[in-house]
This record gives sequence, structure tokens and C-alpha cells, in this order.
Amino acid sequence: MNNTIHTIHALILAGGGGTRLWPLSREEVPKQFLPLGGSESLLQNTLRRLQPLCGCRIRVVGGEGFESQIMHQIRQIEWRCEEEKEDFLILEPVGRNTAPAIALGVAALLEEGADPRTPLLVCPSDHVMKDEEGFREAVLQGLAALEAGRLVTFGVVPNAPETGYGYIKKGENRGGWFEAEAFVEKPNTLRAQEYLDSGEYLWNGGIFLFRLEDMAAAFEEHLPEIGTLIRQGKGALLEAFEELPSVSIDYGIMEKVQRVGVVPLNVGWTDLGSWDALYDYGPRDEQGNLLKGDILASNCRNSLIQGNDRLVAASGVEDMLVVDTPDALYIAPRGKSQEVRQIVETLKEQHRREFWQAPESARHWGEYRILYEAEGVKIKCLRVLPGKSLSLQYHHHRSEHWIVISGTAKVRHEDREYFLHEGESTFIGKHEMHQLSNPGKIPLEIIEVQNGPYLGEDDILRYGDKDFRKDVEMERTGI
Repeated sequence: MNNTIHTIHALILAGGGGTRLWPLSREEVPKQFLPLGGSESLLQNTLRRLQPLCGCRIRVVGGEGFESQIMHQIRQIEWRCEEEKEDFLILEPVGRNTAPAIALGVAALLEEGADPRTPLLVCPSDHVMKDEEGFREAVLQGLAALEAGRLVTFGVVPNAPETGYGYIKKGENRGGWFEAEAFVEKPNTLRAQEYLDSGEYLWNGGIFLFRLEDMAAAFEEHLPEIGTLIRQGKGALLEAFEELPSVSIDYGIMEKVQRVGVVPLNVGWTDLGSWDALYDYGPRDEQGNLLKGDILASNCRNSLIQGNDRLVAASGVEDMLVVDTPDALYIAPRGKSQEVRQIVETLKEQHRREFWQAPESARHWGEYRILYEAEGVKIKCLRVLPGKSLSLQYHHHRSEHWIVISGTAKVRHEDREYFLHEGESTFIGKHEMHQLSNPGKIPLEIIEVQNGPYLGEDDILRYGDKDFRKDVEMERTGI
């Protein structure tokens, strides 16, 4: 295992925006950033799972809109590699599926001087595995297939006739791994049962292992519009990213190359792709209930009840899914959770904020929680980390009233600078330039009351922001 630490690199794909776990998962904060499989988020679990294999040789590819979320979660687990790796995070300008995302990772590593024969392990950020040591042993089997000149994928041993996954048909047994005979699209229920009964098929879990040079060559052959850019470096890919084809690595590369090995993965894997999947995975009590949050369940059986900070009380509930968030409540019979897609689509069509906006969200300076929202008013609790600052900004449509709950606030307001302490407050009018900073050693918590006809996050005109964003210069009209 020690030699492995010095050879394998890992690439975590964290750009997905799934909504099958709505209302907990939102477009703004999708499931990889949620603590669904335990006390830490799925992304945090993935980082911890890979570190024994790869040490600090880990990259995360994610959308620009997720930059703050990813870095916030790294700070939360105090991952010791954070400061060692300036290029830890690779940002996609737009989502273009897994093939362009993986190409970015390959180009970045080659540009940094990685040996072209370096093995790269690609993992989604939103999977859980009960047997993590078993996963690492499977990766070692994958290295044997790599030595035999294969691109490697990992197939999950199925335990049900699942119609939501693609399948991989096993070919000749090579001892610890198999030749991949065929990739099969998502089947209907009858065909999925046939696959399960045959024992010849594995679920396609979207996990891959390959040498950098082999994947770069595969791109040049099968997706040349991407492959030629890999050789030119990460910058060339980013410049052309919006014009690249949106294609998965399975369809674009793995289904077309001739020499693919598949390693069976029997480690208690799930992608937690629905509330039913979460119920099946999670720990249940003697009545078959999975309860999370402040829950009072009386005479309830075989149900998932997910709450938040407020009390959720249920009586006589059986075979149900109940998911409560600060701004939305979802109720469905168990076995029907996939139908949440119809609700999400309706929310999207109606341009409702519950589709995209999360009640809690991270920023480069800390995090915030929406406490109340109605026509013309929004109340937030902001938590600003020590030494961090919000951007220098102003608003066209809203005023803000800040009240310090704990810590010390440094306020830049027009041409003045002043400090606020616990219980003190200040008012920021429309079009007034302002900035909030935490000069102290403990987190700063404030209540922010916004008033105005439009309270969207895009009514922020920034003069500059030192952390994570490039400085932005803007003209300020009317002042």
C-alpha cells in the first residue's frame, strides 16, 4: 500500500447538480455537499476514502459555482493537504459531462509534469461504500489490469434488478479482474432481472483507473476535438470548454476502446440516488424507521423521517418518506421517491426559489442561513470566519440592517470605517458602498435584514474580492 501512495493520483468529479433528493438537495447545494451517509458530506467521505491510496495527490473538478462549497468543506475537515496544493481545485466554466471534466484533470496533471504513465483513479464525489478497505483492495486489483495494458472500470456487484444504472457484461476471468465484454444501457425491469440471475453483469459505478498517457491517446482517437486540446494544456481546454461536446466518459471513450478491464466491487456501494436508496442504506430502529433530526415518532413503522432544527412529530405513519427542510416539506409513499423529479420540474417551470435556492449555503468567507423570506424582506444569519471579508459591494434594490450576535465586525460604509460589537447594529441604504469583515479570532455572527422590491443574490455589484475570486472592477453609476 505504501508504494501505491506514491504512484496513484485521484480525480474527484464534484460538478453534478442532482435534484433527486429534493428538498434537501438543491441546484445551489447538490447532494455531494450534504451529510447523507453520516456526519460528514459525501465529498468529505470521498476525500477520506482516497487519501490512504493517494496521499495528497488528489484533485477535485467542480463547477465555478461550487468553488465556495468545496473549499468550505475542506476547511471543515481540516484536511492537511489543503495548503500543500495550490491547484487542488480545477474549475469548469460550465458543465459538460464527465468526459471534458476528466480531460481537464488529465491535462492539468500532464502540464504539472506528472509522469505520463502515472495511474489516475477517477471517482464521483457522491457515492458511499460501507467497506472502504475492500474498495482500496479492489483498486490494487485494478493496478494489475493496468499493467496488462487495460483501461479499467469498476463494476458494482448487483443485489437487485436495478433499472437506474447501466451494466457491464463480464468477459474472460483474469484472476481478480475480468475483460469487459460489453457496456449495456439502462435496462427495463425484465431485462434487469435476467442480468441479475445470470451473474454475468455488474452495475456501471462510474469509477475508472487508467494511465494518463493511455487516456490522452484514447481521447485523441475517439474524441479528437478534446484530445488535441489535452496536449495543449489545461488553459487551452478551459478557453474552449463551452464549445466542447457534452458527453460522458462511458459513451465517448470506454464503450469504444478495445481493451477494457473490469474489477468487481462488492463493498456495500450505493450512490444514494433517491430517498428510497437512502432508506435502504441508513441505520433503522426496531420499528424499521430511519429517523434523522428532532423527530418524535409514535407508532410509526418502516418509514424515513428526515428533519432539521425544528421538531417533526408523526403518528401512525407506515411505509412513508417525510423530508422536512426550513422552506419545504416532501411527503411520499416508500417506493415512489423517483417521482420527486416531476415536482422539481414543476418548480423549475414556475421559477420558484425552492428549485435552486438552499436555505443554508457556504461562501468563501463562511456561511449563511436564511431564517425568513417573504415579499420585500429576507432575514439571514451570517457566520464570517476569522480574518475573512465579504466583497466591497453595493445594491440597487435593497437596503440592509446588520445586528451583531457574537464576535466583532469591522464595517466599511461609504467613506467611514467602524467596529460593531455584540448587540450593536448599523443600517446600509441602497446604492451605499459597504463591506463586512471579521478582524477577530472567533467567528462573527450577525443577523442581516434585507428590505426591498428585489432580494436576489445577483443584486450585488462587487468592487473586488481578495479570496478565491479575481478582482473585479466596476463602474458605479449615480454616486
